[in-house]
Parts: sequence; structure tokens; C-alpha cells
Amino acid sequence: MAGSNKPDRIASTAPSKANAVTEAPVKAPGVFEEWTYLRLNPDVQQAVAAGRFRSGQEHFELFGRIEGRPFVMPEMLITEQIIVTGGLDAPRESLPSPVGALDFIKISHSGGIFLAGWVQDHAEQLDRVDLYFSNWSISLDAQNLARQRREDAESALGGDIHHLLGFWGFLFADRRLAGGLCSVVLRLKSGAELNLLSKAEVIEDDEMRNLALVQLAHASYFGNPYFEAVAAIEATIGNQMVDFNRILSRKAVSAPYVERFGRSDRRYKGSVIVCLYGKVEYMFLQQAMFSKQPGMQDYEFIYVVNSPWIAEDVLKEAKLCALIYGLDMSVVILNSNAGFGAANNLAAEYASSDRLLIMNPDVFPHDPSWAERHTNAIEALPPVQTALFGAPLYYDDGSLMHAGMYFDADTMPHFARPGKLETRILRVEHYGKGAPPDTARFLKPRPVPAVTGAFMSVERDWFEQLSGFTHDYVFGHYEDADLCLKSIRAGRLPWLHDLRLWHLEGKGSTRQPSHEGGSVINRWLFTKTWSGMVQNGLLGPKPTYPGFYGES
Repeated sequence: MAGSNKPDRIASTAPSKANAVTEAPVKAPGVFEEWTYLRLNPDVQQAVAAGRFRSGQEHFELFGRIEGRPFVMPEMLITEQIIVTGGLDAPRESLPSPVGALDFIKISHSGGIFLAGWVQDHAEQLDRVDLYFSNWSISLDAQNLARQRREDAESALGGDIHHLLGFWGFLFADRRLAGGLCSVVLRLKSGAELNLLSKAEVIEDDEMRNLALVQLAHASYFGNPYFEAVAAIEATIGNQMVDFNRILSRKAVSAPYVERFGRSDRRYKGSVIVCLYGKVEYMFLQQAMFSKQPGMQDYEFIYVVNSPWIAEDVLKEAKLCALIYGLDMSVVILNSNAGFGAANNLAAEYASSDRLLIMNPDVFPHDPSWAERHTNAIEALPPVQTALFGAPLYYDDGSLMHAGMYFDADTMPHFARPGKLETRILRVEHYGKGAPPDTARFLKPRPVPAVTGAFMSVERDWFEQLSGFTHDYVFGHYEDADLCLKSIRAGRLPWLHDLRLWHLEGKGSTRQPSHEGGSVINRWLFTKTWSGMVQNGLLGPKPTYPGFYGES
């Protein structure tokens, strides 16, 4: 055992039976005596000195108690008599050697740490994963790691194993870290350990975010995958990913490129802000549709580009649109994907009006007088009804897609998770989704718990008082509901007004696996942030919160 850093079973050194043997009475079990235990068990003393155990008590708790080793001094010591303090045939079994592997370690330039692997720990649970680099180290508590199925490991072990063998973790150190060779130790709660050698790859921050989100989206479980994914990030990973994403969003909006098309010296009645993700073609169609609207010359468009690889095409398209359709517009280009919230907040800074219209690129006017009706609404209606409002949105087949949103919750039991009985997460639902187009009860003006970010009209001062959209959500999902709840908390309810629009839902961008992972984090974050308030009269289609009508 000399020179090993691995805890090992200590062989018994009990002497052979002599002629004079006394079965000495031993004190009843009491307070553990560290020095006495080491004195009575010199092999343990040697193992502690060599660093294989932190203390004699650690050895006793792992092995000594089962082996029947003494931990307090016998009451009497008789000269020239052998005193037996433990059974000579007590088991001295070796620690089981764990089986597992580390798939990878990746480190990003801003200090993201992402690792994944598997370990056979259904009998003795994983305790922690230690990483030792040349100039830094870290120990990851197994309770903070996400667990998942690893069918490849199950197959390799050759059995029907109903256990989450796989693990992965994410940590944001918020500082530059060196990569390279890493000594990895997978430690079980029994004290057994598996020593591995890995090489940590240093990657870009955006790549790190995407890889971790894809890992979350594609993980396999024995239960409901969505709920298991939410439960997997609940301890630590969710917060770490939010912190990491916040840094990336700040970088993305730190140095935008802005180009103006049309007039730049006037105030408008409204500023239409549109985020572009990977697709250019809807800009031309949107400009064509809105340019026909009477009164639309009193509005400007601000397109913010979250996909820098389409920047050249967007600028060409914007120049053509300005020449053909004559609407004033600005193009704001970011160096990476800042997410829906941060991108819209930045675009609002370039607005030349007191009214912000947040709009998806696949949203178009439903009737020929939409712009005038919107202007009349904000000028004629009470301010309490126009601080923040949405409008009915329609599918391309004419059916209703959106007439305001409400909050509901899903609950899923966890039969295989000790100490955690269920996960409860909030979701948003749309009033009237799929209903006939003229269903009156969905179209009437009324306060609603939330309106969609596909279209919302908000007073600029109120938007700024609410600090705009929250930056913490990854890419896009739930920022609109979050803003509406901030507005309710601050004293103004969202409203729905009958200013109908078409919405080609989901056509304005291409959904990637990383977006699915981001949605898991966003729904978890939304639940964590707003569950208490929603439970207080805002749950379900008939909210009883003060100011609502208690009907859908």
C-alpha cells in the first residue's frame, strides 16, 4: 500500500492465539477515541500517516465498525496475557473498485467548466468528482451534478441496470482558467475511487453555452424527460448557466454596429422593434405589408440582428426596403446572440419615440387600417389600459392563435429520487388558441395576466421603469411573461385590445437543439422567480388577482 493515494482495506494484524489468552471486557461503546483507535490499530495509523485516510475515525466509519475493531481502551491490561479485542475471523474485505469513465472536460475563455462521464454507483453512490490541474483544482459535489441514462454504459456492463449511470456538470468560475492535462478522481461515498487522466479543451464561450444546452436537451432518463431535465438543473446547474449566459449577453450588446436608413431627425408615434434570428426574408415581406398602412409613416422600424453571419444580407435588404417602401428604419447588428431580452432592450435605446412595439418578424397587419387604429388606441384610451398591451394574433388558416396569456402549472412525481417527491413548474397558455376567428369573448378588450412577445405595445417610460426585459433568460422564452408580471407587481395590468395581426408562428427563425435546452432553463427560472406571485390569484384562466374580471 506504500505510496498509494487510494483508500484501501487495511488487513488485520491480530496476533495468533497464544497459550495465555484473556477475553478482556471492553468498555461499552461510547465516544470514539481517535488516538486510542490508532494505538490499537497500528495498520490504520500507518494508513492515515500515508494519507490514505483523513483520520482514524474515517477508517472506522468505513470499515472498522464492521470489522469489530476496538475504538476505546480495554478496562484492564494484564501482564503476560494476550488480550483479544476483536474477532480473528472478522471480514477484511477490499473496497470495490468503481467502474466508470470521463467523456470530456471543456473550459471556456470566461471560466465556464463543462464535463460529462459515467460511473457505476448504484450500490455505492458517487460522492464527488475532483479535478486537479497543474495550477488549479476543484471538487464538484455529486449532488450538484445532473444525472442521466447512459445506454452505452448499461450495455457495456451487460445487465438490465435501472440506474442513472451518466453524469454531467456545469460551473461558471467567472475567471480565465488554464486547460491541458487533468487528473480526475471519481470518489464514491464508501471511500473507493477511480483515478483517470483527461485533457481539458479550451473553447469559445458561445460554443460552451451551446454544448451545455444541447447536453440538457438531449439527455435521456427513465421518467418524463422534461421534468427530469428541470430536476437535474435545480441544485446548481440552472443558476450557473444563468450567470454564464448573463455575461455572454452583456458581451453581445457591448459594441453594436448601427446603420440608419431614411430620415433620422424626427420623432415618431411608435418604434417597431424586430429581432432577426438567422432569417432575412421576412424583413422584406414585413416592410411590404406595413408600408401599405395609412399612418405607418409615423412609425419607424428597428431591426436588431442576433445572427451576425446574416449581417451583410440584412444591410442589403434594408437598403432595398428603404428605396422601395420608404419606411424609416435602423439596423442594429450584434456580434453574437444576445437573446430576445437583451437584444430588444438595446434596440429600445435607439428608438425615437415614446411608444415601443415589440414584434416578431413573422407578424403582419390583419386589416388595412391597423396603424391608424393603434395610434388612436394609445391616444384615446385611458393610460392604465395602454401602458402595456397586446393584440389578437391569427394563424395563416384564419383561426385564433393568441388572445392574451394565462399561467398554469404541471406537477410530475419522481419515484426514483430519494427525498424529492415531485417537481412543479409553471407554463403559459394562450386564451382562445385554435378558436374560430370571431369568438367575441376572446376579442373583447380586457386585462389579461400576460401578452406574447410576438407583439406587445408598451409605453417607453413604463418599459424603462420596469428595467425592460430581464436578461437572465437564455436566447428567448418567458421574457414576455416575466415583463408582464413585473408590470402587474408594479401596479399596471397588461391589457388586450382588438388590433388584429397575422402571426406565422415559429416561421421567423430556425429552432436548434440548444434552444430546447434554453427553454428548459427558462421555464425553471420563470417558475423559481414567479411561482409565489402566480399562486396568489394568477393561476389558471380565471385569475382572482385584484383588477382582473375573474373570467377568460
